[in-house]
Amino acid sequence: MDESPPPPDNQSPPPPPPASHTGSPTDFLKGVVGKKVIVRLNSGVDYRGILSCLDGYMNIALEQTEEHVEGKITNRYGDAFIRGNNVLYISAAEEL
Repeated sequence: MDESPPPPDNQSPPPPPPASHTGSPTDFLKGVVGKKVIVRLNSGVDYRGILSCLDGYMNIALEQTEEHVEGKITNRYGDAFIRGNNVLYISAAEEL
């Protein structure tokens, strides 16, 4: 009979899996309208602001917008419009 030794007493249990959010990208986008987001462009520039609205082409309207290049604020805009074909991703900047 093949018996495996018991685990050592000092070994902690494995960490729980990371929390996963279920739902579609559309659900996520609907949930962040009116909240602070980070929009990363294909060029690597980030725009941070409040997501005012977006459409099916990922055209984005932001309010209270800051432009970040290499982690530093380079510009501030009241309102900004970002054409969807330039968007790499949208991330929530605050907890949902």
